[in-house]
Amino acid sequence: MKKILLQSGVSVFAMLVCCMALAQDWPQRPLHLVVPFPAGSTPDVFARLLGERLAASLGQPVVVDNKPGAGGMIGTGAIAKAAPDGYTFGVSIAGPLVNDTLLYRTMAYDPFTELAPVTLAVNQPCILVASREFNAATLPEALAELERRPGKYNYASLGTGTMSHLAMETIAARSGTQLVQVPYAGSAQAVQALVSGDVNLGCMPPASVMPQVKGGRLKTIGIAAKRRSPLLPGVKTLAEQGLADFEANAWIGIVAPAKTPAPILARLNAEIVRILHRADVREALAAQMMEPVGSTPQQFAAYMREELERWGPVIRRNHITLD
Repeated sequence: MKKILLQSGVSVFAMLVCCMALAQDWPQRPLHLVVPFPAGSTPDVFARLLGERLAASLGQPVVVDNKPGAGGMIGTGAIAKAAPDGYTFGVSIAGPLVNDTLLYRTMAYDPFTELAPVTLAVNQPCILVASREFNAATLPEALAELERRPGKYNYASLGTGTMSHLAMETIAARSGTQLVQVPYAGSAQAVQALVSGDVNLGCMPPASVMPQVKGGRLKTIGIAAKRRSPLLPGVKTLAEQGLADFEANAWIGIVAPAKTPAPILARLNAEIVRILHRADVREALAAQMMEPVGSTPQQFAAYMREELERWGPVIRRNHITLD
């Protein structure tokens, strides 16, 4: 028995040594950071900021590889199907990582089994904004106005099933009001429609609307987060104004192929988290209205499940599909 235990201990020790050596030897060639959206998009801006610093940290080039299409599913699927050798990873968002599993009958990949969460990288709590002509400046005032004229008001979304759509449908349902969705191809078009008064409301990532708010062309109603944003401490949350626990977060996460060796995932997580908490990176992210997070893989996996539970009922209740 002692001999067996000794042999088992030696085997475990040898395996740990091999794992440590694998992480220390990696990487030996350039890495590919897949972005499932076009150049210039918010995830792309973040990926390039991260990739530059990660390359310096790891001593190997990090090549940003844009693979846009299908709302992020093409690029995210490419990450899932890549060789799990630690040389391909990527950024992605709530749609292709969580909500698309409910919006589509079938997908080319399963984000919960074919992808390994690395870290929840940044939060971007959405902001409920209104056109200047909309007669309200707070959530209670906005809901009172909507109740007075049911069905009259509309909102801009970035497309069916996006966070901007699901957030507004949640606000309408929880407040008992009625709103009409007007989908747009991108944030630039949606924000311009708000500024011109073609639409009345929108709940969008801060980077897309705050320049117009600061310029006096849009009004903020509140931020869709459980607590105030450190980037906008003067903006009340919608939860503070009556929508308890309401959250709509346009987050960005880092994922890798599911069978990527654990030591490499651990090192990748450690390097990215360290970078996210550098003062210069925090400053650069703040300029893009992004809040750095830097979670463990386990925390990110749990958050993805939480998001599934948050938006699943909204998708089912409104019979939202993209097939």
